[in-house]
Amino acid sequence: MSALVLDGKSLAAATEAELLKRVESLKEKSGGRTPILATILVGDDPASATYVKMKGNACRRVGMGFLAVELPASTTTDELLATIEELNTDPNVHGILLQHPVPEQIDERACFDAIALSKDVDGVTCLGFGRMAMGEEAYGCATPQGIMRMLEHYQIEIKGKHAVVVGRSPILGKPMAMMLLQEHATVTICHSRTQNLPELVKQADIIVGAVGKPEFIKGDWIKDGAVVVDAGYHPGGVGDVELSAVIDRVAAYTPVPGGVGPMTINTLIYQSVASGEKSLA
Repeated sequence: MSALVLDGKSLAAATEAELLKRVESLKEKSGGRTPILATILVGDDPASATYVKMKGNACRRVGMGFLAVELPASTTTDELLATIEELNTDPNVHGILLQHPVPEQIDERACFDAIALSKDVDGVTCLGFGRMAMGEEAYGCATPQGIMRMLEHYQIEIKGKHAVVVGRSPILGKPMAMMLLQEHATVTICHSRTQNLPELVKQADIIVGAVGKPEFIKGDWIKDGAVVVDAGYHPGGVGDVELSAVIDRVAAYTPVPGGVGPMTINTLIYQSVASGEKSLA
């Protein structure tokens, strides 16, 4: 069997070319204004700073504006909430991203939920999650929404299929399950305390690895002809699935790296452009 490679890197590049045209068109219609994404970085964590820089570079590649807000590690919850409120009320800002994690003295959930729904382009608020789960308009969490965009692009049939999501994090596993359910999959959510996990994975037509442990999902758990989506990335270039054991017998799979990863930032930018179009068009 020759498996279809779900190439997120090439899809992200093609999407950026499309977004660049959309931003240029919007700029013409709005008298030179462009969508602006504001990122908030609290503290000096090097990995977080790198992620923010990558998001800024992605904005610039499509012609968007980028506002980097940097706050000291000593910032309090109230100070961060005040910053978020300033951005909520700024008509020139169309998307807000609070970089995770924040220092431990900050109530991260309260700060996420303070982001206005219309600017929650990273899909992190409880309100956004609830609306998405109910089939109402909202921006989806960037990684699972990126996976859904990739499955749609490669015409992976979801309706009526049994999807097994291994992982239940609030920004990946849970929204992933709800998005697949919205597209008429039968969904099983598994996690670290699930009993008989291999038997459940063997039932999957679509398996999503989102557990955060390297090669936790073994190749012999996965049936022939399944679609494998690996949302993990670990040192050594491996994901959550033992991909090397299945690539010659599954229907499709996301490579690691180059599969799910590129679609996360791409979806953030995609949703920021959409927010800008609603405000500026």
